[in-house]
Amino acid sequence: MYGKAAICLSFVILFLISCSIYVGTVDLRSYFFPLLQSPQVPRSLCASGPPLRVYMYDLPRKFHVGMMDRRSFEGPAPVTADNLPPWPSNSGIKKQHSVEYWLMASLLYGGSGNEDREAVRVSDPESAESFFVPFFSSLSFNTHGHNMTDPETEVDRRLQVELLEFLQKSKYYQRSGGRDHVIPMTHPNAFRFLRQELNASILIVVDFGRYPKTMSSLSKDVVAPYVHVVDSFTDDDALDPYESRTTLLFFRGNTVRKDQGKIRIKLAKILSGIDDVHYEKSVATPKNIIMSTEGMRSSKFCLHPAGDTPSSCRLFDAIVSHCVPVIVSDKIELPYEDEIDYSEFSIFFSMKEALEPGYLVNQLRQFPKDRWVEMWKQLKNISHHFEFQYPPKKEDGVNMLWRQVKRKLPRAQLAIHRSRRLKVPDWWQRRR
Repeated sequence: MYGKAAICLSFVILFLISCSIYVGTVDLRSYFFPLLQSPQVPRSLCASGPPLRVYMYDLPRKFHVGMMDRRSFEGPAPVTADNLPPWPSNSGIKKQHSVEYWLMASLLYGGSGNEDREAVRVSDPESAESFFVPFFSSLSFNTHGHNMTDPETEVDRRLQVELLEFLQKSKYYQRSGGRDHVIPMTHPNAFRFLRQELNASILIVVDFGRYPKTMSSLSKDVVAPYVHVVDSFTDDDALDPYESRTTLLFFRGNTVRKDQGKIRIKLAKILSGIDDVHYEKSVATPKNIIMSTEGMRSSKFCLHPAGDTPSSCRLFDAIVSHCVPVIVSDKIELPYEDEIDYSEFSIFFSMKEALEPGYLVNQLRQFPKDRWVEMWKQLKNISHHFEFQYPPKKEDGVNMLWRQVKRKLPRAQLAIHRSRRLKVPDWWQRRR
């Protein structure tokens, strides 16, 4: 009896497998010949789906390019791709907070039709999926009373007040409560007077060091890289890159910082006097930026301790210099980390580990050469994701940021829809 049952069951199983093969739901190769299967293709970072449709508000020049120089302030209105002033080559350290400029420029760019773009500007706000607010809040802070006690800071405050009044009158800002609006604030003190009024919007920040959790978080906001200030290493083709870089560890920068940045002074004491370690106090002058460029290009590892906030421009200077970043932080947020694995080209130490005398340097001395070379190659492969330029290029920094914005919009739309639950429709009010 059992024998007949087993035979019947075998026929049923064979019948089901035959049907599955016929309709294509089962591939026997995956069960019996796994080595014959095509290898999995790594996930590409290319554009996914159509570009994001963005409406950019037409604000007066004083809110954006007018702060770059007097000539830009007095230029024709509105700003177009034809009259957009280039980012000043002599801007120095201000360049690190220039993401706001490159985002605006990318929307002004008409395109040649041959490139993959993550966002395009639309002239009809009704067709927009998102709204960009071109206020250079970081440049405003850097331009109008940078020391925060200067009377000139009143100019920065007034710009913030005027912008907020403008947005609150906007039909589209009112409609969403600002949730589908994109506002860059990459300087830690950008929009500091009225920042809390815009906490529903998608903020472009470099980290969350100066933002309370109730205002800014990774769930709704986008982490941007600082724009690097050193020149990119475009001809890094040494036959033996490991041996050609004679400095083990390099750091050049301000050692007097706030909050977590206080670790820089402690590291100076620990790392001083070591022959192949260059740890130098410095300020960002044009000459010193050139010296930092040379130092990073001749070093195997570049140290990235926290600044006034967990992140700093130094990390991205190291990336475009193909100097393996050594990141010392307990709570750093990194750009595009849902797409890029930083452990493939960076080394991480906790603050406690970094402050243990001898530990960090000993770990770097023991780091395998072949592993370092792999990291160096990966830095060369991914550094274009941290380039900001005009016209924008495929998968450069600005396109990566727009792709991140696209991923935040579903959550913004959910919040918008929920906020409308208790809102009485106009037709119902007229009926009453």
